[in-house]
Amino acid sequence: MIMAGGFGTRIQPLSINLPKPMIPLANRPIMLHVIERLKAHGIDELILLLYHQPEIIKNYFRDGSEFGVHITYVTPLEDLGTAGAIKAAAKFLDQRFLVVCGDLLTDIDFDSVLRFHRQHQAIATIALKPVPDPFQYGMVITDQEGRISRFLEKPGPGEVFSDTVNTGIYVVEPQVLDFIPHSGPSDWSGDIFPAMLAAGVELFGCRVDGYWADIGNTDAYLEACADICSGRINVGLPGEPDAAHPQFFAAEDTLIGDDARRQLEGLVVLGSNSQIRGRARVGNCIIGRNCIIEDGAELRDTVLWDNVFVRRKARITGAVLGHRVRIGEDVDIERQVIIGDETTIGDRALLKSAVRIWPRKRVESGATVTSNLIWGEKWRKTLFEGPLISGLTNIELTPEFTARLGAAFGSTLPRNTSVLAGRDTILSSRMLKRSFVGGLLSAGINVHDIKMSSLPVMRRRLAASDEVGGVYFRQSPRDQASTEVVFYDAEGLEFSTAMARNVERIYYQENFRRVHHSEPGSILELPRIYDDYRERFLQALNPHLLRQERPKVVIDLNHSPAGDLLPQLLSDLGCDVVELNSHVAEHGSGATPHQIEKAMRQLSDIVVSLKARAGFWIGPSGETLTIVDDQGKVLEHAESLTAITALVSHERRPGCLVMPVASPRIVDDLAQQGDLDIRRCKADGRSLIETALDEDAQLAASLDGRYAFTHFQANFDALFAVARILELLVSGRHRLSELRQAVHRRSYLSCQVPCSQEYKGGVMRRMSEDSAGRKASFIDGVKIEEPDGWALVLPDEYRPAIHIITEADDPERARQLLHHYQKKATDWRNELAAES
Repeated sequence: MIMAGGFGTRIQPLSINLPKPMIPLANRPIMLHVIERLKAHGIDELILLLYHQPEIIKNYFRDGSEFGVHITYVTPLEDLGTAGAIKAAAKFLDQRFLVVCGDLLTDIDFDSVLRFHRQHQAIATIALKPVPDPFQYGMVITDQEGRISRFLEKPGPGEVFSDTVNTGIYVVEPQVLDFIPHSGPSDWSGDIFPAMLAAGVELFGCRVDGYWADIGNTDAYLEACADICSGRINVGLPGEPDAAHPQFFAAEDTLIGDDARRQLEGLVVLGSNSQIRGRARVGNCIIGRNCIIEDGAELRDTVLWDNVFVRRKARITGAVLGHRVRIGEDVDIERQVIIGDETTIGDRALLKSAVRIWPRKRVESGATVTSNLIWGEKWRKTLFEGPLISGLTNIELTPEFTARLGAAFGSTLPRNTSVLAGRDTILSSRMLKRSFVGGLLSAGINVHDIKMSSLPVMRRRLAASDEVGGVYFRQSPRDQASTEVVFYDAEGLEFSTAMARNVERIYYQENFRRVHHSEPGSILELPRIYDDYRERFLQALNPHLLRQERPKVVIDLNHSPAGDLLPQLLSDLGCDVVELNSHVAEHGSGATPHQIEKAMRQLSDIVVSLKARAGFWIGPSGETLTIVDDQGKVLEHAESLTAITALVSHERRPGCLVMPVASPRIVDDLAQQGDLDIRRCKADGRSLIETALDEDAQLAASLDGRYAFTHFQANFDALFAVARILELLVSGRHRLSELRQAVHRRSYLSCQVPCSQEYKGGVMRRMSEDSAGRKASFIDGVKIEEPDGWALVLPDEYRPAIHIITEADDPERARQLLHHYQKKATDWRNELAAES
């Protein structure tokens, strides 16, 4: 069973005019290499499962007799997923069968997998392979006997416990078909195999050796071509090796000049009727049919498909040129450039590294191309970081980009539904939001515009109304030159990974829904957006208690939209409010780190001089909170978390607290004192809130100053957190400084180990193995419980780093643990680098 129905989105532009299994690899379709490998193992009865552009595959392979096999085609009417497609072919499957993806390059010994399957009398066996970068693959966890205990499909960073991944090669018995639904999409790793495990069926994983590459994107394609040229994998090369140059393979009717022949370097494959003229220099190149390379051209580590014309003095390094591409004189093409079919590059043009050009484009003579050229523009391979997209304002995040992004988001939603759109006070946020709204309207989506507002207000509205999603534009808290676009679902929760990938897929395909000119969406302003929020805010607190005490509080509103709402709410509750920076106005940029530091010192001084109960600094979008205690101490986020946990525990109401795995152990002690349970989960906002909803928690908190008191709303809300903290202080007659001083402080340390993406999986596999026989948790990273403390090893999702966090009663012990695991991670990373 050869899976050959995928869209090939990640490998565009190479897959725009071809289904991915038909992309040329060493002048033959990728899937032909798979078929030849199967035939070499005596497997000649093949079923090809098609969906996207099926006729191209059928017209090439026909009944398979030309290739020494017999082929049956199954083409479902809808995309059924990897397992659903197999179910569609069930009438052909009355005996054991092998499942292989049609876009693999491998020399794995299929016989060894089949033999393993028979010896273990397995119902299903998965071929497993260790890889340097497991993040983009499905991960499989097995015991020493090879029994599978867990599946992770494209894991997040904290879920990487191994570098052994699912190769997409399965041996399956017919009874497995009973687990696949009769209709609708389903996948092996995401649905069927986990369901079989849950039903108590034993599944096995067979670790295999040899070469294996999932050619899922253009980088993987270039790497596979380089591996062929370097001899890492042997494939059937077309043509005969030259007697004088054993690594030169020329098909029939080729022409190469004597000077060019003398200058050949490495492996060179020359397709039929192709020419290398004059003194052209070619090294480690695969050249297709009917290509012409003129005198003086230089090609290194490059792949040319069929009918490519490279004119004199052109220089091409590490690129892929599709069918019928024309390269002008004196052109420079740098590494990792991908040029789609039928594109013309004018004389003296320069294509900078990693540029992607979609088919049928024309680059003018003398042009310098520094960014991708597609039907529109695309500026990077992966858009989302969790629930948000971040980029340099007006450079990476441009109005053109956000308009297409709005169209992509709108295309995932039912037509004529409504989306909530808000922003912070930064002018560029307004600019980008307006173009995004235009994209939504073009897809037939209505927009409820709340303009400049606090994010908690928007999320509260989403959870209580009928909008199907929300989007918020804000200046990045990490970089003033960048903007963040944050996406939310209909419940006000941050986007899930699946939602983000759906938007990303439509954006990259540019498969936007464009409604009729008479049916665009409409814009409705919601001027009274604060009314419901204000009413429920006051209902969720005890105004009588606060009015009796009239606590004095200093609030630095940071010129954020919270200034329009929070001071009046606190006054209505009876608080004596001193406002700082409360004027709300649009401006070009937010506060710099130096200005924030100065504002904190000012806030501290005023709290002390006025003898206030506390001071609070509100983050620009109203989600994050920094606390100053009554003695003027600016609390670190971990200290704030501890203080708030102490306040909640003193109230002694039944329930639980939801905390990230990395939170300090003191929160467990405090929760126990208040008869509260602790639920730990992954650190991302969606996981925290979803766990809080499932457990009916009193509080969910992060380690970056975000707090959700769920009886008001199950979302992070700095505005309500201020009022709730004041209520808890007053009801228990507490002072933050006393709580801070009374808490048993442990030493809590952290550091980062630089680690490229390709080694993270290997480091975490070794960490997982190192934890065998010890008390450990794998919720988010690997957390090891020591007799006198703990250590957490957690790979960063987006940056090339691994975080090490330790805690212990004794500061010296905490430092020892930190250095111990830092050294382990560093040594493992270095060993992996040396092995590669």
